Amino acid sequence: MIEVLKHLLAALYDVRGLIEWGGTLLVCVIVFVETGMFVGFFLPGDSLLVTAGVFAGAGHMKLAELLTLVTLCSIAGDQLGYLIGWKAGESLYRREDSRFFKKRHLERAHEFYEKYGGKTIIIARFVPIIRTFCPPVAGAAKMKYSRYLVYDVVGGFLWVWSMVLVGYTLGRTVPNIDKRIHYIIAGVIVVSLMPAAYHAWKARAAKTNAAIAPVPAEENPERP
Repeated sequence: MIEVLKHLLAALYDVRGLIEWGGTLLVCVIVFVETGMFVGFFLPGDSLLVTAGVFAGAGHMKLAELLTLVTLCSIAGDQLGYLIGWKAGESLYRREDSRFFKKRHLERAHEFYEKYGGKTIIIARFVPIIRTFCPPVAGAAKMKYSRYLVYDVVGGFLWVWSMVLVGYTLGRTVPNIDKRIHYIIAGVIVVSLMPAAYHAWKARAAKTNAAIAPVPAEENPERP
């Protein structure tokens, strides 16, 4: 079973192979699953979109079709996540960890939502893992649906169009870039992980500062 999972993950992160095999349809499916189902947090959303844009720039995919369909799927995926959160509510936080569900990811998304409010729906699009768990958190928090929908549509357009068009520009301007796509993928992965790493660093720093903060005199029983 472990070997099967290893092969599956290896295939999922072979972004170029995925696009060559499944084209726009598979890109749509992966984006929908990543944004709408808890099992999608490990999927390569950012690198997939940029790589698809590179292929479109090189003439292997239709740009208009890619932008339209993938944007719709990203928005539809978030709607499903919001609905799950609305229906399941607090029971999500009592759910046990499994191979494809980690409560800590849900809690991180909740902290993100509490900090940034409605803007989280847009910001989270650009943060791996957070974008998977933010919609159900918004649903569980009973965020007004009309407000959520506006943020979600804006976020969906910004995420998909920015990622795809960056790749498209590279595909149009850099000769044979599709032959060196692994460099692009590596760069996108590093950049996409930076916000999450920064957020984790700040959270750890805050805990450290709280742990070493001096105890106020009136609360220290050993002080004369």
